[in-house]
Amino acid sequence: MFESNVLNIISGNEKLAEFWGNSHGWAPIEAADLMSKSRLDWQVSLSRTLLKWDFSQDCYDGELILAWANLGALIEGTLKLFLSVYYKDYSNDVDKIISRGNQVDPDSMTLEKLKQFIRKKDLFGKEWYPYIELIQQRRNAIHAYKDRSIGDKGEFHESVEKYLLFMRCVNSYLPYPDCGYAPRF
Repeated sequence: MFESNVLNIISGNEKLAEFWGNSHGWAPIEAADLMSKSRLDWQVSLSRTLLKWDFSQDCYDGELILAWANLGALIEGTLKLFLSVYYKDYSNDVDKIISRGNQVDPDSMTLEKLKQFIRKKDLFGKEWYPYIELIQQRRNAIHAYKDRSIGDKGEFHESVEKYLLFMRCVNSYLPYPDCGYAPRF
């Protein structure tokens, strides 16, 4: 089951990277420019790396921490992609993130700022906020000095499965030029 979920995640991020990385000509120029310089290929690579975290045997805490960091980076990238697609809307939003008097573009936002923005705008539904919060807390264990809960491999595998559902949810909100084109994964 774990491997099947990861293969679907890989496929989904490949399709998203292929489509949104080449959106000039139909997407707003600002959004297309932002996505063309973004490292959507790293989303694919990070997706492939999930296969390392099958944990069919016992694992070190460090491996579990790295697995959570991997998953957290994927969630952050998915949220950045969403806001990049809607870059014009984000730029015109009164609640956009401002730092030192300047707009913070999606590709520069931290997971915390992304989380705050989507919560304030009530994007994707309230059921996703606790999930994103959990992943953020688990991935922050990468700062190894402070004691933090890292869960266990079962919780990690459940969270990977939920990431696939989250990707599908986010994808359902993305505009495609032809309604029938939207990638399925």
